[in-house]
Amino acid sequence: MHKSIEIDERIFQDAVKFYGFLFNIPPLASKIYSYLLFDCEKVGITFDEFVEVLSASKSSVSTSISLLLNMQLIVDHNKMDERKRYFFTNDEYKKIRFEQVVQKMKDELRLLDDLNNFKKNKDNDYNKRIEAYKALLNKNIENIQESLNKL
Repeated sequence: MHKSIEIDERIFQDAVKFYGFLFNIPPLASKIYSYLLFDCEKVGITFDEFVEVLSASKSSVSTSISLLLNMQLIVDHNKMDERKRYFFTNDEYKKIRFEQVVQKMKDELRLLDDLNNFKKNKDNDYNKRIEAYKALLNKNIENIQESLNKL
């Protein structure tokens, strides 16, 4: 079997390192995700190609693919005339990721309000710092949501 896509080894290694850290995923899962980034024509990569190109066992590749599918980083499709599954990066993931970021910021805002109400803190310097931090969170939420609307 041959590679169905062309990759740049340096960029691939940088992507493996970056996405492994960003998504907190094992090295093989990061390699699979990074490999898929080079599928510019969206032809899809088969399970067998991952096994061969990445020199990994079928069970390891299967486990990594399952993880990436569960994290919604990748999607799979079956072509009508074939039994093989083809894997692609999930084009919707960027939107999903930033929706999760916004939700975490909203959750933190609620928690800060609850803690502040519980403490009934009278320290003006503390309150000013918390209010500045909350304003930063709200501004970031607004900016991200505005950008998400464009996606």
